[in-house]
Amino acid sequence: MDLRLAGHGALVTGSSSGIGATIAETLADEGCAVLVHGRNAGAAAAVAEQVAARGVRAEVVLGDLTEPGIAEQVALTARDFGARILVNNAGPFAEHDWETSRPSDWRAAFEGNVLPTVRVSQTLLPSLRAHGWGRVITIGSRAVRTPLPHMAAYSAAKAAVVNMTTSLARHLAGTGVTANCVSPGVIVTPSMYRMFEERSAEGDSDPGAPEGAPDEADLVAEYAPNPSGRLGRPSDIAAAVAYLASPLADYVNGIELRVDGGITGTP
Repeated sequence: MDLRLAGHGALVTGSSSGIGATIAETLADEGCAVLVHGRNAGAAAAVAEQVAARGVRAEVVLGDLTEPGIAEQVALTARDFGARILVNNAGPFAEHDWETSRPSDWRAAFEGNVLPTVRVSQTLLPSLRAHGWGRVITIGSRAVRTPLPHMAAYSAAKAAVVNMTTSLARHLAGTGVTANCVSPGVIVTPSMYRMFEERSAEGDSDPGAPEGAPDEADLVAEYAPNPSGRLGRPSDIAAAVAYLASPLADYVNGIELRVDGGITGTP
């Protein structure tokens, strides 16, 4: 299916690795020029090279979005790049439960996941509105509806992201710019396996969590049972983002699209 994305420009924050990199490459496969964002110059350049190999324009913008003024600078670079599609993917996670979390942990979760999304979006929105067409797509989490006990602050921050998406869609009514959220389930990435390795090293007290870096079957059975019977892949998330970014999704607005294998159940 032709998603009619050829010639469009996109900024994907946090796209120097993992899900963000796959989103950037998938949009490039559909003909999008992509502005790759990250904090590591080498990693971002490697993804940009993969994007350019698809025959589209690729550039890199660097910066820690939690630092003062950086989110705005990245958004202005995206404006000059011609980005009409914004994918707010950047967002750190850390493991803290209600007993171990400190105010600083909650602050870091919101400063890393909520405020950069606000700042980049606010700065780029005037350009999208003036153009009369645009997409703001934010990456949420399955933790939005089923808060993870070992990620209390992160779960709350991602819930705020979904709330913001609905608010933004209503704010942009009639402008031609839509706002949607994609909430991944458990996705196979190197960072996911590192998380389980760290838990094992620290002596995780959660009896339902697997030890070490188990294989996928163990993870599905012990940690993420779902009707689809497998874990997600970055490509699953990227495909959803590409659809929502496309003109084919003009009538899809203000939603949270859960791409989680059904792990969160029905509303």
